[in-house]
Amino acid sequence: MHQTNFIVREPLLDPKQRVIGYELCWQQNGTDLTGADLESLVAFVAEQLVDADGAWLLRDKVLFLDAVPAMLSLDALHALPAERTVLSVRVRDLANADIRAAVQGLRAGGVGISIRGANLDLLGRNLAPLASYAEVKFSGADVASQARTYAAAKQSALRLVGRPVATWQDFDACAALGLDSIVGKLHLTPRPGNPVKGMNPAQAIILQLMQMVQNNEDVPRIEAVLKRDPALIYKLLRFINSAGFGAGRQIESLRQAIAMLGYAPMYRWLVLLLATASTSGYSPVLMETAVVRARLCELLGQKHLPRADAEYLFVAGMFSLLDRLLGLPMQEVLDTIQLPEQVVRALLSRDGTYGPYLALAEACELNSNLVASLSASLDISPLDVNKAHLSALAWAQNLAA
Repeated sequence: MHQTNFIVREPLLDPKQRVIGYELCWQQNGTDLTGADLESLVAFVAEQLVDADGAWLLRDKVLFLDAVPAMLSLDALHALPAERTVLSVRVRDLANADIRAAVQGLRAGGVGISIRGANLDLLGRNLAPLASYAEVKFSGADVASQARTYAAAKQSALRLVGRPVATWQDFDACAALGLDSIVGKLHLTPRPGNPVKGMNPAQAIILQLMQMVQNNEDVPRIEAVLKRDPALIYKLLRFINSAGFGAGRQIESLRQAIAMLGYAPMYRWLVLLLATASTSGYSPVLMETAVVRARLCELLGQKHLPRADAEYLFVAGMFSLLDRLLGLPMQEVLDTIQLPEQVVRALLSRDGTYGPYLALAEACELNSNLVASLSASLDISPLDVNKAHLSALAWAQNLAA
């Protein structure tokens, strides 16, 4: 695989704010990708996201791949599940008869095609036979004429993808206009008008438990606090018995869980629970981003840091969005729980032992030009960054299931 390319991602949301897929693109550092590069990159994605039994590790998620014409005839595409794969093609490329033929062949095989840069007025007539999706550039201006155009396009069974959608106000307009999926930086933005600020009772109990676990308090005392919220016991045991955790056998009590797992893994699961116990109505995309980021931070640090540090990297990744999940300033979140100084430094200024790993995980979500320099400073190869990234995505789907 070409050693200078990085995979970066953006989530696709449906009108109910659920993550229905991810768009992956290759960050090329100013060089054009050759056909061989593309073949190896697509093969790499398939290798990481399709298991030995042929199961799709992203479950019900669709993968949008930013495509250049050379990608349309890649053998490696056959390794990806056709019904979960969408290639984004620029409308100007369809002027070429060979490219149109390749697109029609892919469509016949069940692969999705998304068209970029099309004139929407012509979509229904000309592009529906070639494309399953069309990308529309949403603008908040002249919504009425956009609504008419979109309605006409939808008559052709094309699904419409809005981009770029920068605010939740624009997201709501896209949903009202009937767009099927929406791409933008909304995974990093709390939903406005949120009536609940701060901790709910379940989160207060989880914070207390985190403190107790950190202080290595006796298991019976931890158990006594947990028993105040039976739903938490259920959630915790369900988490621990999930395939994503891989305990190997059914764990039926907290006592058993701590005896088998130790305090550090228990702490990390409490961190996950703290975020998922939020009832503040934030969008599911924020939650999923936090889980992927936490796991990615952990995987990035595994080769270079001791195991205990990897656990704290997970905590740093998860806490990095907790202010948005809880609707509190980060400093206020940090005032509620004692965290190691290196975690606090990572959260407040992205420095210290953990900060650069957190910054790298964030850069992979933003198509940021910092991905290459951050990975180089940490001595992590593009291959290892990409493996960790796709592994974290798959892990988050497994956890959600």
